[in-house]
Amino acid sequence: MAETVQSMEGLAALKNSQPQEAPVHVQKLDKQGRAYATGKRKDAVARVWLKRGSGKITVNDRTVEVYFARPVLRMIIQQPFLASNRGGQYDVVCTVSGGGLSGQAGALRHGVSRALTFFEPELRGVLKKGGFLTRDSRVVERKKYGKKKARRSFQFSKR
Repeated sequence: MAETVQSMEGLAALKNSQPQEAPVHVQKLDKQGRAYATGKRKDAVARVWLKRGSGKITVNDRTVEVYFARPVLRMIIQQPFLASNRGGQYDVVCTVSGGGLSGQAGALRHGVSRALTFFEPELRGVLKKGGFLTRDSRVVERKKYGKKKARRSFQFSKR
């Protein structure tokens, strides 16, 4: 197993003898040639399947224009494709549940970003620099007893 080091010189030699290698990311596809990833934001969870195609996005068996009617939410979903210059090259099929529309759009963006890295591992640096691979861990603060909401107190009246 490992030998014990008796001096600082031995420790430096041990450090130099084992070079650190960067982890190698490989393509992960299923039998149909799709990349699968899960994205999360707030209470929303998005299961995303990504495959080569014409850029069609289907959310819960509906088109993205019907499900996410606000243009801001559709822009959020398109951000990973625009950052990696892959707009219109992939078809996305996803199911989202939980949370509201804004959280679902953020979860879908996270899932699409992760699926893109599984499909093309060389895009990982671009997407990580854009912050798309980081899960937004902010969630709603719980309600405390004696309070109206998490921090809001009841109306105070002196009389």
